[in-house]
Amino acid sequence: MKVLITGGAGFIGSHLAERHLSMDDEVTIVDNLSTGDMTNVQHLEGYSKFKCIIDDVLNVDMMRQTIADCDLIYHLAAAVGVDFIIDNPLRSLTTNIRGTEIVLELANEKKKKVVLASTSEIYGKKNGHVPFREDSDRILGPTTVVRWLYSTCKAVDELFALAYWREKRLPCVIVRPFNIIGPRQTGDYGMVVPTFIKQALLGHPIRVYGDGSQSRCWTYIDDALDGLVALAQSDKAVGEVFNLGSNFETTIKDLAYKIKEMTDSKSEVLFVPYEQAWPKGVYEDLEYRAPDLEKIHTYVNYDPKVDLEEALGKIIAHYER
Repeated sequence: MKVLITGGAGFIGSHLAERHLSMDDEVTIVDNLSTGDMTNVQHLEGYSKFKCIIDDVLNVDMMRQTIADCDLIYHLAAAVGVDFIIDNPLRSLTTNIRGTEIVLELANEKKKKVVLASTSEIYGKKNGHVPFREDSDRILGPTTVVRWLYSTCKAVDELFALAYWREKRLPCVIVRPFNIIGPRQTGDYGMVVPTFIKQALLGHPIRVYGDGSQSRCWTYIDDALDGLVALAQSDKAVGEVFNLGSNFETTIKDLAYKIKEMTDSKSEVLFVPYEQAWPKGVYEDLEYRAPDLEKIHTYVNYDPKVDLEEALGKIIAHYER
């Protein structure tokens, strides 16, 4: 199979490229390196079935030619990370909405299957239906708070994909990842696990925003890839939305102390008020983010196996190296 991965030099994309190469597929990645990094894929350049295109998904001519030559598209390219979104709101809107529109429009010309990476931030604030199901209501804050831009962009992306499926019969699968972690993930854009681990290993204060009571489920990259690939290969998953996550839940505060313990770090766990981290009015945290996994388990027998402690051990070893 010929696989195209947009955002393929990113954390998830580079691991996904590895997985498909191990399946003897041909893999082409497209990445503009705005948040991706060539060091994530340099080790793949020796593969005869691997091709890397440094360009932007907004380049329609390049994307038309690339999409025409593939069988399956994983659309992962996006402006990501709390810090990046807050610093680059206009660029984030253009990349996340127009970029997805281009991919779907061109995929539709040849009816190429698209697996669209959405986000768990779709759900917004905690509502009465927890853990979040794919049909749960969405509760967001005001548009003046930049944090909600990412959730809104991804909701538009989902609506585009569903519209292309319903009106044009373009085969699309929508996936909402919940806090995927693993080696190669960077803390440069606000991702909490690599940030905490680097702070702990360097003996710097481990900075927890707010009181640390925010709750998250952590999904190791290998489990996430199992789910992504299974959904991509499933005909009955077409036209559907799926949570992709785990049930390994903990608070941010407990995560900080767990990492401090596992790294044998002397770092202080420092609680930082939100107003000291971001300008007033641009950020609002999510109290709770945990998925209901019944649907993805029913469709493709997805069953994440790597618990948080094992996942952290693997990531700590990666950073120690």
